[in-house]
Amino acid sequence: MNYKENLKNALTGQKVERKPFVSVTQLGTIDAMNHYGLKWPDAHKDANQMATLASSLYELAGLECARLPFCLTVEAEALGCDVNLGSNERVPEVEISPFEYADDIEATDDFTKRGRIPVVLEAIDILKEKYEELPIIVGITGPFTLTGHLLGIENLVRYMKTDIEEVEIAVENCVDVSMDYIEEIQNHGADVICVNEPTASPELIAPDDFKSLIKPNLEDLADYIEVLKVLHICGSTQPIIKDMATCGFDGISVEEAVDIPQAQKEIIEDNCVILGNISTSKTLLSGNSEEVKGDVKKAIDDGIDILAPSCGIAPNTPLDNIKAAISERNEYFNL
Repeated sequence: MNYKENLKNALTGQKVERKPFVSVTQLGTIDAMNHYGLKWPDAHKDANQMATLASSLYELAGLECARLPFCLTVEAEALGCDVNLGSNERVPEVEISPFEYADDIEATDDFTKRGRIPVVLEAIDILKEKYEELPIIVGITGPFTLTGHLLGIENLVRYMKTDIEEVEIAVENCVDVSMDYIEEIQNHGADVICVNEPTASPELIAPDDFKSLIKPNLEDLADYIEVLKVLHICGSTQPIIKDMATCGFDGISVEEAVDIPQAQKEIIEDNCVILGNISTSKTLLSGNSEEVKGDVKKAIDDGIDILAPSCGIAPNTPLDNIKAAISERNEYFNL
């Protein structure tokens, strides 16, 4: 099976014999690390470890992609933020940012050579050489979420109320930063770029603010990306589904809170497919194999275009639950 071709067909709205099962979000698990003798934070910093962990759920469970990196702090670190790289059970977090104002945000000429960006790019090269037919998905931080990392969430919330122009300038500057990174990711041959914008969730940002402030920048980013592209936003994104679908991405990744049949009705005229909907917390992390299989079957019956975890896979997620999810998809399509 050419998984790359199958995913491409599904993302471009073509008919497929079986729905792909991928992850466009974080997929590093402790079970996989233990199997290969890996650990965080080492796998965040070493290209060989990153590539091995990125493809681990393909090798161990049949997930149909390699996905890297495993956090949303790569760009912030390369811009000069202090990042705590966490542990096996905790992903990296931005601790200190040198930025206070929007005009301070600017990528240096050597931005893509700083921090862990070279590690990500080298890991892509390793995966490209090893796998010819496995899609390589690279996650980047959305411009609004990156703005929060750089200015601080509290400052961002304050600016949203008191100085919206400061936010607009900051997000636009972050789009420029993202474009520099995207260019390098594409040059190294990634098959899919997933823009992760968790801070844009309707649970944090009003739908009208998403439409007026965040959507135009996502449209610019989508226009710039030349490979297949997916937008992921966390939470109950039903109120912004239509706007997500018309940002220019090939697919939108959603959580289980979204009603898939209703979402499909809302975007039926848009050139966009829906990914996700398999609960990462209630099912993959905490459920048993039968509950996982039930979740997968429901997502397929509801009309999901591409199966995927609804958000980043929790590090403690049992490998057996990932296997059960793939197994149910296989049984559904008589594979």
